[in-house]
Amino acid sequence: MIEIIIAVVISLLIGGGVGFFTKKVDLDKKIKDADEESNRVIDKAKTKAREALISAKDEVLRMREEAKKEERRRLDKISKLEQRIATREENFDKKLEEIEKRKDKILKVEDEQKKIQEELDQSKAKYLEELQKIAQLTKDEAKEILIKKTEKECEQDILRTIKEMKQKAKDEGEREAKEIIATIIQRLASEHTAEHTIKAIPLPSDEVKGRIIGREGRNIQAFERITGVDVIVDDTPESVTVSCFDPVRRHVAMVSLEKLIADGRIHPAQIEKVVKQAADDIKSEIKEAGEDAAYKAGAASLPIEIIKILGRLKFRTSYGQNQLQHAIEVSKIATLLAAELGADVEVCRKAGLLHDLGKALDHEIDQPHHHLTYDLLLKFGMPEKVAHAAAAHHDDLEAKTIEALVVKTADAISGARPGARRESTEQYIQRLKELENISSSFEGVEKTYAIQAGREIRIFVKPEEISDLKAERLSKDIARKIEQELTYPGQIKVHVIRETRAVDFAK
Repeated sequence: MIEIIIAVVISLLIGGGVGFFTKKVDLDKKIKDADEESNRVIDKAKTKAREALISAKDEVLRMREEAKKEERRRLDKISKLEQRIATREENFDKKLEEIEKRKDKILKVEDEQKKIQEELDQSKAKYLEELQKIAQLTKDEAKEILIKKTEKECEQDILRTIKEMKQKAKDEGEREAKEIIATIIQRLASEHTAEHTIKAIPLPSDEVKGRIIGREGRNIQAFERITGVDVIVDDTPESVTVSCFDPVRRHVAMVSLEKLIADGRIHPAQIEKVVKQAADDIKSEIKEAGEDAAYKAGAASLPIEIIKILGRLKFRTSYGQNQLQHAIEVSKIATLLAAELGADVEVCRKAGLLHDLGKALDHEIDQPHHHLTYDLLLKFGMPEKVAHAAAAHHDDLEAKTIEALVVKTADAISGARPGARRESTEQYIQRLKELENISSSFEGVEKTYAIQAGREIRIFVKPEEISDLKAERLSKDIARKIEQELTYPGQIKVHVIRETRAVDFAK
């Protein structure tokens, strides 16, 4: 049994040795094959590398030859350029030499001219001195005599030219202005007559006067204290008069008094209640009037504070013209004028509507209404352009934009149209006197007459003191002084008359 096991073990050992030897032989063969294959790959790679190197060398040689050829071409080009530059430099040097020669000649000529001019000046001074000795006049005196003589000889020509130019400018300006204004007036419908401020309140009978006054004047005193107005009860039959500088307070008082008269119950407690109710109603009416005016004028997005102030103009008049209607009318005229003249339409629309805004508060603030308008508009956020155009409709503020001139013109058109405004007899007479006084204050004026309801002033001058040319200047000076010192609707024609008469007698 043991022998069998030993035999098996020996067999296994022999088989294992044979297998190991066989595997070793195969492995050596594979290694040898791998070495041979690697050598072939290396030889092949060396061959390719050698070929690539040779190709690269050939390419480098080719590029070097091309670079040399390009360098030779550039050198040839540079050489040609250098030759051209050298030729130009040579020509330039020749021209420079010629210029230097010419310069020397010019300098010599200038020196000769200076010497000649000096000799001429000396001769002129010498002859002038001799001439002054002979004429016994200096140069300035002779010059002044010549100027006066020339001015006198040419006075008629100058005057005729001035008149022709003025007439031509006037005709063309009037024609253009008439066309524009006529077009605008045709497109604008306005009331012809002015509105009058109503102060008198009718009564059903004279007995109501006693109830208005009350026992020992208690009712009228309470009414005046609460409303801030003066109630005038005089001998005028069946009417009383309400007087107050504030148009809103006056309107509140008028409405309150009318309600009290209609109700019949007039005593301090009822007066206070009715006045309070009327004041609230008037506030709403003011706001509605401002909104309605903005809507009619087409001026949207106005601040509410400005709307409320604008509505107060409903109760304000100027020369009998209702200020709110006047503002709407100016806005519409300014809008149409701006469209015709190419100005900013929206600026003119708003500035025209708000140009008299300060009149709603000028009785409360001691400031000209157009200055107050400017401050109010800026205070409530309106643009500077709108504020300036609204405020510059009076001459003390210079109109710096075309929109300001448009608003100023629209205001003049609205105020000067027939029936728009009225004056009291005292104001009318005073204006005529001031017109004549201003005209008479100038030297050479003999007589003055204000005619055509103060729209024309005729001035007769002394012909021996005022020439035709001076008469032209005098009319302008008087017109400027009237503009500066007087306030008037529309325009005033200044007519200077110079008349010369020759009288003789046949015997």
